[in-house]
Amino acid sequence: MKKIFGAKKSKDPPPTIQDATNQINKRGESVDEKIKKLDEELARYKEQIRKARPGPSQEAIKARAIRLLKHKRMYEEQRNMLYNQTYNLDQVGFAADGLKDAQQTMGAMKAANKELKGMMKTVKIEDIDNMQDEMTDLMDVSNEIQESLGRSYNIPDDVDEEDLMGELDALEADMEFESAAVPSYLQPDEESDLNLPAAPTYPAAVPVSRHQEDELGLPPVPRASLRS
Repeated sequence: MKKIFGAKKSKDPPPTIQDATNQINKRGESVDEKIKKLDEELARYKEQIRKARPGPSQEAIKARAIRLLKHKRMYEEQRNMLYNQTYNLDQVGFAADGLKDAQQTMGAMKAANKELKGMMKTVKIEDIDNMQDEMTDLMDVSNEIQESLGRSYNIPDDVDEEDLMGELDALEADMEFESAAVPSYLQPDEESDLNLPAAPTYPAAVPVSRHQEDELGLPPVPRASLRS
C-alpha cells in the first residue's frame, strides 16, 4: 500500500526565532561583503577619474561609477531591511522569553502557595499564644526561685536603709572616741615608729703593729698606767 499511495511525509518543525535570526544575519553578512567590494571598485574608479583627462573616456568611467553607486544603494536598502527584520525578531524573542519567565514564576508561586497552605493547617495562632503565656509564667517562676535562693538568712527583708546609715555613723563616732581616749605616746605615729635617741658612736680600734710588741709578744702598757 505504501508503494502505491506513498507514505505520509512528516512535516518539518517550524523554524524558531533563533533560526530565523541566524538566517537573516547570514544574509546580512553576504550583503555587507558585496557592499565592501563595491566600495573598493568605486575607490579605483575615483582614482581613474582623477587621473583621466576630460573627455569621452572620463565620462565612460563616471558612468560605470554611477552604475556601481546604484548597486550599492540597492544593497544598502536590503541591508537596512534585514536589520529591521532582525530587530523585530529580537523583540518577539524578548516577549517570548518574558512569557516563559512569567509561566515559571507563576508555577513556582502556585507550588509555594500550596505548601504554605499545608503548613498553616499544622500551625495555629492560638497554640502560639498559649505557648507564649506558658513561657512567661515559667520565666516568672524561675525568677522567684532565683530570688528565694539568693536571699540571706541573717538580714531581714524589712530593714530600713536609713536605720543602717544611722548605725554606721554611730560606729564611726565610737571609733573616734576610742582613739581620743588613748594617750598620744601610745598611739602609733605615721611618720616614725618610735621617738628614741640616737645610739652613741665610738672610734674604731687601731690595730697594734708588730714593732710595738715587747719581747714576750705582748702589747706595750700605756704610759698613763705606768705613771699611775
